[in-house]
Amino acid sequence: MLKERWNDAAGGFHPASAPDFLPLERLREVQLRRLRAVVQRAYDHVDLVRRRMQEKDITPQDIRDLSDIAHLPFTTKADLRDTYPFGLFASPMGEIVRLHASSGTTGKPIVVAYTREDLEVWAEVMTRTFASCGLHRGDIVQNAFGYGLFTGGLGAHYGAEALGATVIPVSGGNTERQLMVMQDFNVTAMCATPSYFLHILDRAADMGIDLRDLPLHTGVFGAEPWSDAMRRRIETEAGIRAYDIYGLSEIIGPGVASECSAQHGLHIFEDHFYPEVIDPDTGETLPDGVEGELVLTTLSKQAMPVLRYRTRDITRIIPETCACGRTTRRFQRVGRRSDDMFIIRGVNVFPSQVEAALLQVEGTLPHYQIILTRDNGLDQMTVEVEVTPEVFSDQVRALEDVRAALAKAIEHILGIRVGLRLVEPRSLARSEGKAKRVIDRRDL
Repeated sequence: MLKERWNDAAGGFHPASAPDFLPLERLREVQLRRLRAVVQRAYDHVDLVRRRMQEKDITPQDIRDLSDIAHLPFTTKADLRDTYPFGLFASPMGEIVRLHASSGTTGKPIVVAYTREDLEVWAEVMTRTFASCGLHRGDIVQNAFGYGLFTGGLGAHYGAEALGATVIPVSGGNTERQLMVMQDFNVTAMCATPSYFLHILDRAADMGIDLRDLPLHTGVFGAEPWSDAMRRRIETEAGIRAYDIYGLSEIIGPGVASECSAQHGLHIFEDHFYPEVIDPDTGETLPDGVEGELVLTTLSKQAMPVLRYRTRDITRIIPETCACGRTTRRFQRVGRRSDDMFIIRGVNVFPSQVEAALLQVEGTLPHYQIILTRDNGLDQMTVEVEVTPEVFSDQVRALEDVRAALAKAIEHILGIRVGLRLVEPRSLARSEGKAKRVIDRRDL
């Protein structure tokens, strides 16, 4: 079914038949019908949802218009942990064909489930993701997203196969092998976290490999926020077009939204995921164009329908029509989260602000860590930043020049002075998945 829907005889993509291009009136009809069905399913089969709706004196029959979604209760990551492992499932285990889980680095892991129909939807939205990024049948896709319990690897894998591309399931890690595969298999597209691809670029330089000499033309990156400056560095050094994709395990995995060729925001696959932006403090729905916290509702998930999930990602809905012709709404690329914010001397700080500062300073590399400590009851922040080999080899003047420029850039952006430690290239730990930017030692 997917093959017939997405690939014509020439191996192309059918824009006219894709839900991304539905007339708005028709799209809203699909959304309302699916919203009413998913609310009824969650109410009938998920105790937590039914109890919270009853507390708010709401029934599924009260959902008469899309705007009525604002009356439904929110879902948070804590709800998934508190109901671990199967408390939010709406399907019996006999109908569930796949389980995934988070890494469980903080508290209990979250567990998500899929029916066979859910997996078909997942493959479909990932097919639309890759098509949005300009891929088609005949591309050779090296998938360096992690396989296993992490949703990234398998989500990308089945979407690329459904598109008709050739998939190399290399997973993360073993960077020298990644480069060997890239060279020997004539890879044309790469899937990875942006921080891991930067690590691949560094290793390629060590080995004398110029990725610009390879057939590689597209990078599909996600799973963590990354800046426009990082995109420019990736595109320049690898000679590729770098696309941002968005997803989260709680909703489906990768495949919730994707950039298109215009690269002005990420298109949400709205026929399956309904977006809202709310004030993170009050929970009130905000109008398009106003920055707030992204909230998502699954419209077609069977095994684990999720109503109004608070993603903690800060963004805004872009009100303008996209040049690509898609009618689905877009949101601005996520650069920060409400829950990775920390407070130093009364100032709200996001890791993305530190990254923005260091990328302004020549001689630094986009590899850094923020160390939080407490000294005599006062919180302290130290930024460890890698510098280029040329800077590090000059132990006096160049290092001091870079340190002064970076301190000025950080103070300009944050409004406070922080500790700085410049370190040699490749001395900070690398991640094959999401980069760990903040190390909090305040409670030790």
